[in-house]
This record gives sequence, structure tokens and C-alpha cells, in this order.
Amino acid sequence: MMTIYDWHTGPYPARVRIALGELGLQSQVRFVSISLRKGEHKTPAFLAKNYSGTLPVLELDDGTLIAECTAITQYLDALNGDPRLTGATPLEQGVIHMMNKRAEIELLDAVSVYFHHATRGLGPDVEVYQNEEWGLRQRDKAVRGIRYFDGVLQHQPFIAGDAFSMADITVIGGLIFAELVELPVPVECEALRAWYARMQERPSVQNRITMSEPAEVSV
Repeated sequence: MMTIYDWHTGPYPARVRIALGELGLQSQVRFVSISLRKGEHKTPAFLAKNYSGTLPVLELDDGTLIAECTAITQYLDALNGDPRLTGATPLEQGVIHMMNKRAEIELLDAVSVYFHHATRGLGPDVEVYQNEEWGLRQRDKAVRGIRYFDGVLQHQPFIAGDAFSMADITVIGGLIFAELVELPVPVECEALRAWYARMQERPSVQNRITMSEPAEVSV
């Protein structure tokens, strides 16, 4: 059985949890809870598993560790030889990875920087350095990213084209994070709002938090 180290309400862990739901792999993983608020992702024990000190991390039965949401999703999507989230053809793969990267840079990561630098973030025990000006710049970047994806969705049903993909999951993660930091989607972004309402109806999105009871295991 695979192990996923994550935090059940985290926006980044949500990406892998949604992917698991889409691929029907929930029964093949166990979750180990790493408390972000307590800074457990920055302890020496966890850093030995992931140098970057970020969640989530996938651990295979042979001890192989895979960090970064895109890499984990790529691995999971390829397990049965019929990729559904990362593209089946070179063209699909190229477009999905392009839009996924844009979703990370222009939205999700920008919201993350805003959270860690221009809000209380995870608290003074974890946020050892903050640059409010940089955080506010990234907040504005995230809003521009939101407007960009609204424009994309005015012309196609999903972020990377005609089918749900990893890129959609990343934008969902970005909007989950935006909600947590009370960064609203502009009212005029009607296409993005309608798309997000549809995405919230997907069982993989609805069940991401209650997918399983996280195990409290020391790392």
C-alpha cells in the first residue's frame, strides 16, 4: 500500500487527493497526517523525506519517495497504462503540462506567497520570515491569474481543452487556497465561477477531505 504524507485540508494536498478520487485509487493509499500549524513539515525527520519541506509526499512500498504534486499525479496517472489526467498523446501532454504550470505560477503559488507573507500565515513559530510587500504583489498576481483563467474558460469547457485534467485540479487547488485567505473571485469572472461550481459537483472534489481518516504517525 502506498503512503501519502499530507494535511487533509491543505490546498496542495487537495490536488493529489482529487487525483486519487478521479483515478479510483483511494483504497490503495493510507494517509499520514503532517501538521502544518505545528510546523511538522519543517522538522529534520520530515525534511529527510522531502528536502523542500512541502506537502504532499508519496512513499512507495520499496521506500521510494516522490514529492511535488505534478510528479505524484503523473506517477498515479500512469499506473494502469491509461492516463486520464496528464494526457494520452504528445499534444495532450504538452498542453496539459503548459496549463498546469501556468496554474501553479499564476494562481496557486501566488496565493501561497500572499498567505505566507502578507497574512498571519501558519503563525510566528512557522513563518520565520515575512515580506508583506512581496506578499501583496503576489496577491495581485493571483487576481490577474484568476482573470486569465476566466478568459480561457470563455472559449473551452476545461482548463486545457475539452477534457478534465491535472490542469483543472491545479486551478481548483488555487481557488481552494483563495477561499481560505478570503481572496474572492471577481464577480465579472462568470466563466470561471460557473466552471468552479461544476467542479465542486465532482465526487473527487466533494470527498477530498473525508477520503480517509489520516493516521497520526511520527516521521
